[in-house]
Amino acid sequence: MAHNLSGYHRALDLFEGLVAGVPRDGWDVPSPCDGWTARDVAGHVTGGQSLIRALATGEPQPDVNTDPARFVTGDVLMSWRTARKECAAALTPDALDRLIPFGGLGDLPLGDFLEGYILEPLVHAWDLARATGQPSRLDPDLVHHAFATAQVVAAPLRAEGHLAPPLPAPRGADEQTRMLAFLGRR
Repeated sequence: MAHNLSGYHRALDLFEGLVAGVPRDGWDVPSPCDGWTARDVAGHVTGGQSLIRALATGEPQPDVNTDPARFVTGDVLMSWRTARKECAAALTPDALDRLIPFGGLGDLPLGDFLEGYILEPLVHAWDLARATGQPSRLDPDLVHHAFATAQVVAAPLRAEGHLAPPLPAPRGADEQTRMLAFLGRR
């Protein structure tokens, strides 16, 4: 089965551009993610690439939420690029067809999972942009897709303590603002 991963790759490109824009002394600033620095956010998304590689290969899945900075020791951009390259190499046609567990929704092909995985690098791109003073306007097409995914996955993530409660969005807010408020971001 063919999978359309263009949105996934565009979200990764956006995230990578923001990682590249962080000054060397900007990694220890607080992020919108409670208790995490910019380095932690970058580590979490970089660890996500290791998680996807593990799903593709059947290896044990790393915990990307505990001490996420361990995924980006040293040069953060180089750590990101290495993890991204290793993940991409593992995404063979067979791997994309591999069934993976998706919580209460059952099993689905990894390629289908990645079509919705846009949410993770996209929202954390915003977190990284906000933490490091970079432009935080996201691609509206990716936002639309990610917001739809968020509405499906938010309840179990909140139940596990991985997502803040929703906030009210300002009246007349654009879709990006509504999505971020839904995800508990101001």
